[in-house]
Amino acid sequence: MRPSVTFAARAGTAVTTIGVLALATLSSPAAYAASKQSAAPDDTPPGARAAAPDWANRAAGAYDALQSNLFLDSSGHGLFVENAPVLPGENPYSYLWTFREATEAAMDVADVPGVGPRYAADAAARFTSLQSYAGFDAEGYPGYESAVAPPLGGGGDVFYDDNAIIGLSYFQRFQRSNDPADLTHARSQLSVVLRGWDTDPSATCPGGLNWIASPANTTRGANITGLGAQLAAHLYEQTRDPGYLAWATQLYDWNERCLKQSDGLYWNSRDDDGSLNTTLWTYNSGAMIGTATILYRATSDAAWLQRATAAARGSLDYWTAENRLYAQPAVFNEMYFDDLLLLDSVQHDPRYRATVAKYAAQIWRANRDATTGLYRFGPSGGGAPDPATRISTLEQAAVVQIMASLAWDRSQYHRIA
Repeated sequence: MRPSVTFAARAGTAVTTIGVLALATLSSPAAYAASKQSAAPDDTPPGARAAAPDWANRAAGAYDALQSNLFLDSSGHGLFVENAPVLPGENPYSYLWTFREATEAAMDVADVPGVGPRYAADAAARFTSLQSYAGFDAEGYPGYESAVAPPLGGGGDVFYDDNAIIGLSYFQRFQRSNDPADLTHARSQLSVVLRGWDTDPSATCPGGLNWIASPANTTRGANITGLGAQLAAHLYEQTRDPGYLAWATQLYDWNERCLKQSDGLYWNSRDDDGSLNTTLWTYNSGAMIGTATILYRATSDAAWLQRATAAARGSLDYWTAENRLYAQPAVFNEMYFDDLLLLDSVQHDPRYRATVAKYAAQIWRANRDATTGLYRFGPSGGGAPDPATRISTLEQAAVVQIMASLAWDRSQYHRIA
């Protein structure tokens, strides 16, 4: 149930409230819980470099197809559809996660040497349109809703994982803009996310971040907990606020203790009754690699680098076997690949980029419509194209990001968020 506020009040206050939320000090995890209870060298052989695909134009082509087929332009408030074609009775606008990936696509292609400058305005415009999702959770706290908020849309629940990746997008933008407002937004988003920390001591494996801002939520997930840890780690590295370090390590440790299957592999979620969803996803591997990498940079503690490389090695051994990587949703792979490249920025391993390039070449051959530039996958968002599956903004945006990352110079990897 939504808080009792007028549509005008929502539109006028949601964005401002999110932007200034709880930034004076950051409580440690213990204090928060109590209050709730009461570049390495490029070693690619010269011949291989000369024969490499033109990743820059592949990224630009995928982005142009995204804009031509899935973007609603100014008449659609600068938003996207979820899938094309839109069927009668469907929401005319995409979900928040999907819009965020389209935002990342614009930022990433804008960073591609040679072709990027023509996309800079798009990247800036996405953050303006993002505010269409700014709203409140069921208890009246500010956060980005899963669907376009009133008055333009019908709104949706506040998902903590959605809000974590919005925070990561603001942090990535801050690394390019150096605008304190972007850092403020990133910090505010972590404050939203940390409301999800579960403080029920009777739950099996107490702690972890809840998935949804709802009293009915019983699920604590590897995705939200890992993404929250990654955002907190970035903020610690930037601000040196010890509260962020405490949260980053506590969130990381919960995933390690309660959801780890083996090095680099994490079960999807744990319910409060102890039951496990043992599905494995690439982006859960990625968030933990990314968090450990950032904490190594921030603390110079070699133990964090050892954790990151062990997770990368273990996850790659699993995901690159039996065509598992191709079967994963493209958007999850994109997030995983970013974290491998982030790790590569501090300890080079040619396997990381080679894995990204092999997957990108595979979907270029198997999933791309050469006429339209659109990529089609199976119903899960990955694997072989299914003609019955509609084109998805989520997956098309993921393809843009994958191709763009391969077009970047390796000196850019350290700015991945």
